[in-house]
Amino acid sequence: MPETILQHWIFTDFALPFLLIFFIVFGILEKAEIFGSGRRQLNALIAFVVGLIFVTAVFPKLVVANLILFLTVSIVVMFVALLLWGFVAGEEGLKFKDATKGLKYFIAIVIIIAVILALLWALGVEGSLFDFLFRSSWSEEFLTNAVFIIAVIVVLVLVMRGVKKSS
Repeated sequence: MPETILQHWIFTDFALPFLLIFFIVFGILEKAEIFGSGRRQLNALIAFVVGLIFVTAVFPKLVVANLILFLTVSIVVMFVALLLWGFVAGEEGLKFKDATKGLKYFIAIVIIIAVILALLWALGVEGSLFDFLFRSSWSEEFLTNAVFIIAVIVVLVLVMRGVKKSS
């Protein structure tokens, strides 16, 4: 597969990390006004030097690159979740102004579960995760205890609601 300019090592290992750090440091210096207001040239020069120092170090670049990758995946996952919520609760969707809190929570939980399952599917771990959760030697006892704990929590919540309403 041919390499594009965006995949070239100069771009990925030097230009993008430098520009990212330069703009972040410059923005922070401009907002904080550490050297006084109207000192754009000094702030730019300091951000330039910090950016150059940053691109010479290997490990910090890897950390920042991994954090940026995590950030972009997280943004996409949140976008999908909010898009699903918008389809359900938007102006043309269900009239959520009249809906009960229980229905809103239920739909939110269903959307969260759907996004988690879609993320697991996209990561390709659904088969091994299913085997790990349901076919391990410890899974039967764990799931029995989990269902029991959830049932106790539900009963306690219902009882506490009844106590609050009767007082």
